[in-house]
Amino acid sequence: MHITGGCHCGAIRYQAEIDPERVSICHCIDCQRLTGSAYRITAPARPGRFTLTSGEPRGYAKYGDSGGLSRQFFCPNCGSPLYRTDGAGGGFGIRVGSIDQRQELVPKKQIWCRSALPGVENIETLPRFEGED
Repeated sequence: MHITGGCHCGAIRYQAEIDPERVSICHCIDCQRLTGSAYRITAPARPGRFTLTSGEPRGYAKYGDSGGLSRQFFCPNCGSPLYRTDGAGGGFGIRVGSIDQRQELVPKKQIWCRSALPGVENIETLPRFEGED
């Protein structure tokens, strides 16, 4: 699937080819901190299938819960998380919230569930509103 995306302020844009069957939710503590939320959703892109079309993200490297090196990239203007790489050329983990076609992407699995926050597994019973209540 061809996707496009970018940061909240529009300074950074990208395009990529992804497999929508590999979209996943991660509940690890690093992803909770990186997103400021309960989990993050990622669409992987293989090496050579991701291209920046405008702007230059900032990045930093950190060892994750798995013990592997993780390079995180974000917009230096607005701070939007955009993608990660593993530092070993294994591809890109694109943050679904930054993808223009995110409505078409449904997660197919969850990982690091032992770190999942209470109450995020089943939200169907919570009241729903079309806008802010």
